[in-house]
Amino acid sequence: MEETRIALIGILVEEPESVEQMNRLLHQYAPYIIGRMGIPYREKGISMISVALDAPQPVISALSGKLGMLPGVSTKTLYSKT
Repeated sequence: MEETRIALIGILVEEPESVEQMNRLLHQYAPYIIGRMGIPYREKGISMISVALDAPQPVISALSGKLGMLPGVSTKTLYSKT
C-alpha cells in the first residue's frame, strides 16, 4: 500500500466558466478528499475553496496541477509535516 500524505489545496476561482470543470475534477478525486469548504466572495466575483486530502504525493500533485491549469483558477498546496 502506497504511503499517503495529508494536504490542503487552496483554490481561488476568478473565472465562473471553470467551476464545472473544477467540480468534475474534484469528483474524480473524491476517494481522497477528507472535506471541502467553499466561500463565495460575491462583491469581488471570486470563490475561495479549500480541499483537505489524504492521498499519495503523486495524486495530490496531479490534482493541484490539473486545477491550476483551468482558466482563471489558482492553487496552492500545503502539506502536513507528518
